[in-house]
Amino acid sequence: MLQAYRWLVDSRNEGTGERLDELEDPFKLYRCHTIMNCTDTCPKGLNPAKAIAETKKMLVQRKLG
Repeated sequence: MLQAYRWLVDSRNEGTGERLDELEDPFKLYRCHTIMNCTDTCPKGLNPAKAIAETKKMLVQRKLG
């Protein structure tokens, strides 16, 4: 999810819509319940929960227009 988010926010990315389409699935992005366990246990100190939340926001904003 972090890699997907990295590409979504990259200004050079021209396939944002296609990438968001791939992530909009109840068995992918929405399996995260934002409990933050992944962030708490990440050995690299990354924040995958934030990336997932930001991606969810992008999907909602896209639907709202």
